Amino acid sequence: MRLRRWGLGLALPAAVAGAWEICVRAGWLDPLFFPPPSSLAATGARMCLSGELPQHVQATLSRLLVGFVAGSFCGLLCGLLMGSVGWVRRLLEPVISALYATPKLTMLPLLMLLVGIGESARIILIATSCFVFTALHGADGARSIQRLYVEVARNYGARGAALVRKVYLPSSLPQIFTGLRLALGRGLVITISIELIGSPSGLGSVVWMAWQTFATEKLYIGVISSGALGGLFHLALARLEAALVPWREVS
Repeated sequence: MRLRRWGLGLALPAAVAGAWEICVRAGWLDPLFFPPPSSLAATGARMCLSGELPQHVQATLSRLLVGFVAGSFCGLLCGLLMGSVGWVRRLLEPVISALYATPKLTMLPLLMLLVGIGESARIILIATSCFVFTALHGADGARSIQRLYVEVARNYGARGAALVRKVYLPSSLPQIFTGLRLALGRGLVITISIELIGSPSGLGSVVWMAWQTFATEKLYIGVISSGALGGLFHLALARLEAALVPWREVS
């Protein structure tokens, strides 16, 4: 079954790559703007062997994972508190909702002004984006719990942190994982966008430098690598969700 799902997931990209190769070889597409997949594979292999691509992938991953872990952890705590404590929700929900609606890249100059030009501003912006998604989905998950479960737990002596840990957190896991997937996807988008604006390393900088120098093949490699990272993150979270939330079917 797992092999069948993998086969179906790879069928469409393989078909597109095959049609692309045929169209370029037949002269229907300009190889200057549409390099054939065989040429892209050779360029990607050269970038891997030289260490160029792994270095930029590592830079993107380090920024993304630090921001994702920090932002999602804070967002999870905040979301569970918002969903379980009424006054916390009334206090924080307007602020987080406003933050959700704010284009995150517009905050980068302000962060650079406050913390300086460097990695700190980039990571804070990534963490902020991840925080918003996990907080909102964590709060929705906690608020959707039937009050009967909460009352039963209180009757058995659960209070405060124990109530959150034993009732709110397990019941909110499906919503939390939805928020984590959205947060990781948005975090990747923000990371690549920041690297496009101005960063000496990362997949975004590969795309930007390739565009400036008209290195079309490297531009495609940067875009494809970014998409591949997104797909791998989705699969990893899906497997983790299947292990931690076995009562919810994950396709």
